[in-house]
Amino acid sequence: MTDQSHDATPAKRYVYLDPDGCGGGWMFVIVAAPTGVVYQNQCGGYACAQYEQEGYLVPLYGTDLDEGMNEIFVGELKDYGMRGREWPAGVLDRLRTAVDSLGMYGSGRSDDLCPPSLILDESRLSEAAEAWIPVITSDGPGVLVWENSD
Repeated sequence: MTDQSHDATPAKRYVYLDPDGCGGGWMFVIVAAPTGVVYQNQCGGYACAQYEQEGYLVPLYGTDLDEGMNEIFVGELKDYGMRGREWPAGVLDRLRTAVDSLGMYGSGRSDDLCPPSLILDESRLSEAAEAWIPVITSDGPGVLVWENSD
């Protein structure tokens, strides 16, 4: 008889971002990676959906980082997520600009022009919702998250 306990897949750990809804003003990127840690976030405006991504969490620093996103999702789209819906004319361009303006990874070399480090991942646009935007980072695919407006 062989001991197969070492063959068992370790359980994943789940971390709920902003569990009581009092976090306000935060913004993170969850970079997809096989870490065993799954981050969950309430998303989609009034839908109050729970989306999740396994990976590692990178905080974005600054003030009012979610302002551009809130202008799009709360102001223009009136708190309706967007997942699986057609994007209104011009809104997708504003979303690209809002993501591009955030930055994430800076260059340590003074002669670099520091190209945008976060890019809207339009190949995964069908996954996009308020507080859950697929992005490409210099470390690979990820998701931009912030506090849902519900």
